[in-house]
Order: sequence, then structure tokens, then C-alpha cells
Amino acid sequence: MDRMIEQFQQWYEKRHDYQKAYKARTGRKMVGYLCTYEPEELFYAADILPVRILGSHEMQDVTEPHIFTMFCPYCRDVLAQGLKGKYDYLDGITYGQSCLHLRQAFMSWQMRKNPGWSHYLPTPHHVQSPQALPFMVAEYKILKKKLEAWIGRDITGDDLRRGIDIVNRARRVLKQIFELRKMDPPPITGAESMILAVSAMFVDKVEFAQAAEGLLQGLKTRKLDREPGKRIMLVGSENDDIEYVRMIETPGEGVSTACTVVIEEHCTTTRHFWDEVDTGMADPLTAIADRYVCRTPCPSKDYPRRSRFQRVLKFAQDWKVDGVITLQQKFCDPHEFDIPRLRKFLEDHGLPTYYIELDVTMAAGPFAIRTEAFLETLESDDGLF
Repeated sequence: MDRMIEQFQQWYEKRHDYQKAYKARTGRKMVGYLCTYEPEELFYAADILPVRILGSHEMQDVTEPHIFTMFCPYCRDVLAQGLKGKYDYLDGITYGQSCLHLRQAFMSWQMRKNPGWSHYLPTPHHVQSPQALPFMVAEYKILKKKLEAWIGRDITGDDLRRGIDIVNRARRVLKQIFELRKMDPPPITGAESMILAVSAMFVDKVEFAQAAEGLLQGLKTRKLDREPGKRIMLVGSENDDIEYVRMIETPGEGVSTACTVVIEEHCTTTRHFWDEVDTGMADPLTAIADRYVCRTPCPSKDYPRRSRFQRVLKFAQDWKVDGVITLQQKFCDPHEFDIPRLRKFLEDHGLPTYYIELDVTMAAGPFAIRTEAFLETLESDDGLF
């Protein structure tokens, strides 16, 4: 079992090595994408590997001429990686519109270090509008034509259905693994779960699903030699800060009170994979568009009715969490506006919450220390903070 977890750990830690080796082995094109609103199915249909660009968790010093310092550190980190050439092996970059900060990172990368193919994908902010689906379908048709011109062939309906099946299979096994975290105690830690979810964003999903399906069988009988402690949910913006999760789950390293992160609701885990494409719809392109319109929305798109709150609450209730930690990348405007209302909503339903403002370029230690105070309150009788 540990050996199987190590495979995902290796993919996560050596993502650039994997991607370069994959390209050399298969000869396929590779496109970096900056947001989970990018339809991965279209790229798999075109035999192109979509690669999510994530934070490097390193200090950066090259973005000031290109992006405001008051933009979130995650966006600046992403741009710094592009400008420094860490992704020079990519054949293209693309961005499905979510926030203005990340759009500026994409535009600056596109202008200064364009790998040869790039595409800005407008996506509707008002996804609750009846016009959102036809708008998304129209934009996907533009993207599809641009991909066809690039690869020199048509992307057929069968190609699209193949792409859907590939991505749905990876989503399905991840969801099954995350369902096992309802167990008491869970057979997998929060840090391990996040490694799985993040590696699915850049490993070929056929290869990933095969490995994850094997892992799923082993997890059904796995027993962890650790005290699970309080059951915690993480909610918020982009967060692949696995070191932070590992520290708060390891008493003595960042905290003294035991806990296990049993579920998350952010764009690096469940918001990315939880909802599948409906394979029963006649037109596969419309089916893909419908999935991205109806998926758990980013706060930048979740209005006027905040539908995402009910998904967060259901996760918290179904996974029987003791407390919720809301995580916000510094200067992330959509989440900064969203979190106060979300915390009140959860607390009105009897769930203690705690707020942490993250900086992807900083060490995780100080954030883990702050978490200790919240865990201590959950150990008390009233659980209030």
C-alpha cells in the first residue's frame, strides 16, 4: 500500500520530470492550463495532455514589471514559473476565465513567453443564467476549431466521447477514494488524498486511473497507525499546500492536537473532479459544456444565488466534520467577499469555523501554528472560536 502511495507522491514531487518523459515517450503535444474551468475533455479528444499549472511554493522576484504586487501570490507564482522557463517544454498554454488576477498572469505569460499555441477561453461568470450553456457551447466550438487547425485533423464526436470517458473515469475513482474518508477512522490522510487529487491534474488520466483503481482496492482494508483526532474540512481557493496539511495532521511538527482532514471543497480537489459529464446527452460538446456550467461553481461565478454553500454543507454533514477551516490565498477577492457569508452560514448550522489567509510563497509552519488554536477550541466542550 505504501508503495502505491509513493507512486502518486513521486508524480507530485517530480511533475516536470514526468511531463518531459511523457512527451518524449508518446510524442504528444502538451498544454498548460491555469484554471479548472478549462475543458480537459477537448484536449484528450485531440490527443493532447492538459497539464494544470500549480504553485511552486517558492519565492519569486520576476513578476513585478508584469503583474501588480497586490494580486494574489498564487497568480504571481504561476507567472514566475512561466517567465523563468520552468514550463518551456509545453507546446501551448490556455486559460478558462475565472478571476482577473489569474487572467493577468496568463496574459503576461502569453505575451512574454508564448510557447507557440495559446488560447484565452471566455467562460460565463453568471453560470446561473439560462444563457450560460449556449454561450459555453459557442466558445467550445471556437476552441475545438482552433485545436483542429493546430493538430491538423477534425475532432469527431467519437473523439469527444473518448475524451469524456477518459476524464470521467479519473473523476469517478477519485470520488470513490474520497468517499472512503467518511470512515472512522479514515484509511487515508488528508495530505495523501490531496497528493492524489493534485497528481490527477497533470498525469495522463488513463495512467492515473489505472493506478488509482488499484489503490482504491487496497484502501478498503487499510488501517493507519495514527490517532485520527478531530475531523476537519478545508474550504477555499486554490490550495495544494500539502505541507500545511501534513503538518496539521502530524502532532509535534506543527500542532500538538491530533486531527485528520477528511474532505475539502476547493479547486485543487473536489471542485475539480466531483461532477462528471453526462454521457447520456446526444451532443458530446453540449454535454461537456453543461458539466462546466453546472459543476460546483467558483465564488467568482456563484451569484446571485450562492448554490455552492449547500454543497459545502452537505460535504461537512456527510463526512461528519468537527470543524471547518476556510483558506484564502492572500488578496483573492472572490473568496475574500465569499468567506464571511460562508462562515456565518456554516456556523448557523452548528459548524465551528476558522479563517486562514495563505501565501503560497511562504513556508507552511506559521499557518500550522495558527491552526493549533482552532484545534484546541474543538477539544473544549463548547467548540466555539
